[in-house]
Amino acid sequence: MSDRLTMQDPRKQYPQPPFPRQPQPVPGLASKMDPVPDHGETSYKGSGRLAGRKALITGGDSGIGRAAAIAFAREGADVAISYLGSEEADAKEVIGLIEAEGRKALALPGDITNEAWCRDLVTKTVESFGGLDILVINAGRQQNREDISKVTSEDFDKTLKTNLYAMHWIAQAAVPHLPVGGSVITTASVQAYEPSDILLDYATTKAGIVAYTKALSKQLIEKGIRANVVAPGPFWTALQASGGQPQEKVMQFGGQSAFRRPGQPVEIAPIYVLLASQEASYITGEVYGVTGGAGIA
Repeated sequence: MSDRLTMQDPRKQYPQPPFPRQPQPVPGLASKMDPVPDHGETSYKGSGRLAGRKALITGGDSGIGRAAAIAFAREGADVAISYLGSEEADAKEVIGLIEAEGRKALALPGDITNEAWCRDLVTKTVESFGGLDILVINAGRQQNREDISKVTSEDFDKTLKTNLYAMHWIAQAAVPHLPVGGSVITTASVQAYEPSDILLDYATTKAGIVAYTKALSKQLIEKGIRANVVAPGPFWTALQASGGQPQEKVMQFGGQSAFRRPGQPVEIAPIYVLLASQEASYITGEVYGVTGGAGIA
């Protein structure tokens, strides 16, 4: 593969389907995917845009959160990542990559459906780093269900707890610590705008994330803090292989996009860097779509 920043045909820059079947138990590990996603481990080059900043990223072990963690560290930030204990193998790799940049790394294994833990992980980050400048709420639950009758109350509750309640608990705990110039970034989805029939509960939460963040941005700008949303389209992450999509769709994942392939996590990381940095000083309450040509409306 050529250098990521070399001018080339973006349709052919990364692997295209078909992909092999690769079912994994929830929440899945990036290291077991085929092909293994590019989170920027060797391809992301930093330029000091977040020098001295202190960041907390939920779901930072794999996927988009991992790509953001690597990018933030290479831009000069200390980074804390939260993740489930079963994702420890992926998380250890990220911690190593952050520390390889000479930055402080903090591992925060735990379940964000627990309110006390959501508040505690913010406290631990502030205590470890001496503050918090950037909050990225990215962890999510996605489990496909073929029919409304299959979406149990347990499903609905767990998806809302993971994707919406945790966002509120973590943001509520973090805001008092964020300084003027701080940044909050949430992760929604194209599903907020073009929901799939098999993702009833997931799509509902992603629409909620957009509304919540837009409302929060109006409060926070009065404190000199910005809040924005990133809305990805089809990105090649463990979320898909571990039940986010049926295996038949995983095998063709991203093939319906204008690029005829899924996005790689490293391709969206620069948006998180921009929104976290002072370069985005006039950006708040916005939704940045990175959808492979689908758009958001």
